[in-house]
Amino acid sequence: MYRKIFQISSKFDVNINFNRFIVLVTLMISVIMSSLTFWSLTVFQEDSIIAGRRFCKDLGLLLASNIVDSTDINNQKDIAYFLEKMYLSTASIRYILFFDQYGNLLLGLPIYNTKIQNILQLHQSLLQLENKEFLFNIPLVNSNKLVNHDIIDILIPLTKSGSTLGSLDLGIDLNTRLSSSRLIRDLSIFVFVLVWLMLFLGVAFNTLATSVPQKQLFLGINNIASGNFNQRLNAPINGELGTLFISFNKMAEKLQSYEKKNVDKIISEKNKLETIASVIADGTILVDTELRILFVNKTAQEIFDWFNIDLTGVSICNYLPIHVSEALLPILNKLVQSSYISTNKSQTEEVYINLDYNSKRICRFLLTTLLDRILKVLTGIVIIIQDISKEAKLNEAKNQFIGNISHELRTPLCNIGSFLETLIDYNDTLDEEKKINFLTIANNETRRLSSLVNDILDLSVLESEYDYTLDYINLAQTIYNVVNTSQIVATKNNIQLIIELDQNVNYVLAHESSLLQVISNLLNNALKFSPCNSKIVLRVYKVIYCYAYCTNIDMQNIIRIEIIDEGIGIAEEDQKAVFDRFVRIENNVHTLEGTGLGLSIVKNILYKYKIDVIVQSQLNVGTSIWFNLKYLR
Repeated sequence: MYRKIFQISSKFDVNINFNRFIVLVTLMISVIMSSLTFWSLTVFQEDSIIAGRRFCKDLGLLLASNIVDSTDINNQKDIAYFLEKMYLSTASIRYILFFDQYGNLLLGLPIYNTKIQNILQLHQSLLQLENKEFLFNIPLVNSNKLVNHDIIDILIPLTKSGSTLGSLDLGIDLNTRLSSSRLIRDLSIFVFVLVWLMLFLGVAFNTLATSVPQKQLFLGINNIASGNFNQRLNAPINGELGTLFISFNKMAEKLQSYEKKNVDKIISEKNKLETIASVIADGTILVDTELRILFVNKTAQEIFDWFNIDLTGVSICNYLPIHVSEALLPILNKLVQSSYISTNKSQTEEVYINLDYNSKRICRFLLTTLLDRILKVLTGIVIIIQDISKEAKLNEAKNQFIGNISHELRTPLCNIGSFLETLIDYNDTLDEEKKINFLTIANNETRRLSSLVNDILDLSVLESEYDYTLDYINLAQTIYNVVNTSQIVATKNNIQLIIELDQNVNYVLAHESSLLQVISNLLNNALKFSPCNSKIVLRVYKVIYCYAYCTNIDMQNIIRIEIIDEGIGIAEEDQKAVFDRFVRIENNVHTLEGTGLGLSIVKNILYKYKIDVIVQSQLNVGTSIWFNLKYLR
């Protein structure tokens, strides 16, 4: 298409040069033809004048002969009649003068008092020009101008039998024939001028007709070159120029179609990338080499609270928190500078930043350069933001667990070791009562270690894909077994255990040993965090309406097991975290023993049951933990 347009354009330029050559040739031919025409008309005019003089001379001789032969010279009346008749019948005769042999005017037609003197002067001029021809009875012919008319004046001698009777002066107007030849000359000049005028008009029109489309074509080419593919040219003329315009419009349509396809493809790919980036759990920010924001996904907007803000084209440093900007800006500048030096592969930097001063919200920032593989230039930097607050809390909880487990293991092991060494070293000096006491303490510490190990093993089993086989078990018996075990601790701390059991509830759908562990962990947890002289209520009752919390269980035949204490309580922001592994919420009280696995075990067991455990608590007031089970009527 491009080649065709340029070929037609070149051909169009050649045609312009050819047209100029044609104009030059036409000019030369027109000059030659006009000159020949003018010369031909001039020759014709001269021939016409000569022929007219001859005609006038012959006409004069004919008239003179008729006068001499038909009239009596001495009879003036007869001559006047004859001459008047001749004057009236011949339109080309302008005047007739009759002179006697002495040159006296006897008769003049027509009779113009104002012009007769001019006619007489013409007659005298002819007489002064007498020559041999006139003496030998040959008429004299001369051209004169009378009253704006070209007159051929003929002086004819009247002779008869060798004697001169007088002379006849005729003024014949050949203006009709002479004017016709002059008119032809004038017409030839007019035609010459008209031809040149038409030629100039044609050249001017051709110039305008070609220059305007040519300018329009050049303007269209410039618009296409600048990327404006909507440019179209009107083709009001036919021929090769019109074909060129049509080809140009076809080219523009194809370019516009290609551009639209490419733009649609780019937009489609962009939408795909934005969709993918939007559903990514990590925050994503794309900046250019000038650190201006190109794209921000929804997660990044949530992290930095950038809702309802148009960030495209804005420097990223203007909207980041100050401490985050101070941490990222040196890294971003380093990546930009290093990418200009080395463009062989992408570079990645990693930094951890605490987003909020007053909270432990830690994010990991991964900064990776984006390179154009073809041009090998830096096109931008993508920033991946990962909220690792949970991982940080988990690591902290693990560290706390390691510290707790170390303490929990070290204390009983030290106790067991010290009492056994005492028995070995002082076996002979100790009485039986002390030996039994030492062995009892060592046995209790061993059970304590065993319980700790069992908790860890239970949690590992619960987090596996192992599922319980549920069956209807005696709930009252299970609860009393747990209460009997915990009663010793409650009595020691002067804590009152209150059991409120619905007598109509006997059997529930559960796994006996796991349910026993759940109730035991919840009750032990309540005893651990309850002060002396307080109450703990273990309540079992039917639930009629539970729309708010019964999402994973059928609403028919539901009972609720609830444990209420008057302990230190749990802050609202910590209530979801108490069921995580290794987490202990002690409210700055670090004297309580434990691993932080009890409530996590409870949650995992009930998760196997497909039911939820609910916490309602208030600081320094108490805590209520409950869950629902299905019972058998």
